[in-house]
Amino acid sequence: MNIHYRNDAPEFDGANLLMHFVAEVDGEPVDCAISAEALEDHFGAESALEGPLQEAFVRGRAQIRSVCTEAIEQTGGGVVLHSGHFRIQG
Repeated sequence: MNIHYRNDAPEFDGANLLMHFVAEVDGEPVDCAISAEALEDHFGAESALEGPLQEAFVRGRAQIRSVCTEAIEQTGGGVVLHSGHFRIQG
């Protein structure tokens, strides 16, 4: 499975408090997301507002992608990363 991440800025979904980003799995786009809670708990977002979440995503981009890759490899599809994914990483 070949997984590549686009360098686009993640998109804020205020209704669901998620930041969406795109992974390409074997050349096909796959929607992935990380919860505001995970960005607050693990990457220092000061609030669930778009600006602080964007900043936290940038700070944690490498770790977010690493955890997302593991999840995609397990599920074969898009994932929503929650705080618990980062507690059990490793």
